[in-house]
Amino acid sequence: MYAIFQTGGKQYKASEGDVLRVERLQGKVGDEVLINEVLMGGDDQGVQIGTPLLDGAQIVGRIVEQARDRKILVFKQKRRKGYRRKTGHRQSHTCLRIDKIEL
Repeated sequence: MYAIFQTGGKQYKASEGDVLRVERLQGKVGDEVLINEVLMGGDDQGVQIGTPLLDGAQIVGRIVEQARDRKILVFKQKRRKGYRRKTGHRQSHTCLRIDKIEL
């Protein structure tokens, strides 16, 4: 069984037992997370497609890790003007283990 869901403005495909890296979710390590925005689900019986969401479908997961990505550098420059700006950014993410998919 698999499902396609959305969280943090992105879409993910998940099966039971998968560990996914998604945009940061509220909660501590070990907390249970319910995701209700399921777009599509499928198993050996067939595929169900929502319009846009599946009614009554949810994904139950558990937070494995709350972490931050490696730093990326953002550098802006205008030639011959002496304008230079260098900043950095570290994106936060959550590692989520999918325990159960209910369609």
